[in-house]
Amino acid sequence: MRSDGIGWGVGSSDASLDGPAPGSGTGDAGSGDLPPGRRGIGFRSSFAEDLPLLARGGITEVRLPLEWARIEPSDGHVDDVEVEHLRRVLTAARDAGLAVWGCLVDGTLPGWFAHDERGFSDDRSRSYFWARQVERVGELFGDLVDGWVPFHEPNRWAHRGWITGSAPPRRVSDGRGFAVALEGALLAMVDAARRLRGGGQPVCSSVWVVPLFPARPDPETPADAATEAATTSLDRVLWGSFHRLMTEDVVAVGDRSPVDVSAAREVFDEIGFTYRGAAAVRADGALLPYPQTLPVETDGRVPWAHGFGLALHHVADSFPERPVRVTGVGTLARDDSRHEEFVREVVEIVRDASDGGMDLRGVWWESPFDSPGMPGRGLWDADRSPRPSLGVWTAT
Repeated sequence: MRSDGIGWGVGSSDASLDGPAPGSGTGDAGSGDLPPGRRGIGFRSSFAEDLPLLARGGITEVRLPLEWARIEPSDGHVDDVEVEHLRRVLTAARDAGLAVWGCLVDGTLPGWFAHDERGFSDDRSRSYFWARQVERVGELFGDLVDGWVPFHEPNRWAHRGWITGSAPPRRVSDGRGFAVALEGALLAMVDAARRLRGGGQPVCSSVWVVPLFPARPDPETPADAATEAATTSLDRVLWGSFHRLMTEDVVAVGDRSPVDVSAAREVFDEIGFTYRGAAAVRADGALLPYPQTLPVETDGRVPWAHGFGLALHHVADSFPERPVRVTGVGTLARDDSRHEEFVREVVEIVRDASDGGMDLRGVWWESPFDSPGMPGRGLWDADRSPRPSLGVWTAT
């Protein structure tokens, strides 16, 4: 924590640090022909150097994955070697002076849980296997973390798995499956938060917030009624389901029957969210890069810091009495000047909000390092040389 009272940090998934975990159900874990951007950065062997490097660069907080597929690669088998490795990583982060936030789910799950046991969609799997893992993680690592993020982007996890097909189980436009998956993920998130709070560390949500706009055929033509309706409907699911859970103690996704969740609004000490860009919504619910008139980066998104400001103030206005944390913000921009410009605009938005009275606890860039063969995302390149944007991110 620096003099501005905000924790300027970084966060990463297990896959971005070390590639897909064996048994994570991604379909490509362990293969030798992964494209460079999906092989990770070798953090497993470099963490002892990387974590002090973050601290020397001015980073004060770090979100680290506690990957379930590595801890429990098969049902009931806890990998003691992996547990000891993770404890060394967490200890190294603490020794470097970093505040450590442990994350239990960030995109991937053990295949045996997600497929064989039907994952979060199954009541028994959620209340037995998931609850067992949460309790285990709290016991094994609770003495080495400063806070918890139980589930990073549960709504994006469900959207990628059942709508876009970009993640397991890789279904496309399966609206019913998406609703079941999102309901289960939100219930799992709340249950984990409730269990982890017993250790005394703060617990933070991490919901994907996407400013949505009706897609237009051209800038001069207004969106039609079907597109407007699709935009409203998608926002009601992606954001509204989380908001209602946090304000009414109810999970209600789409046309599924509402599920009462006792005291759900009390399980999070901080309301955390991520921003990956805004989107234009077509009448069929498909997402397009937004603003539609600006150039798109190679990851299919527009680096639009104004959208981050919209997301930040939307979250803060929706929860006026709650502390806010940005659990992930980033962009892919191969050009250093464009990357630095986006970072500078984000920093200015954050500081203006904080100066205006917003209780903003921290902001985490995702991810700290470029992946080999895929430059443009990190504050450091793949060789661990700082990019110009690092100085903007960590300047007091």
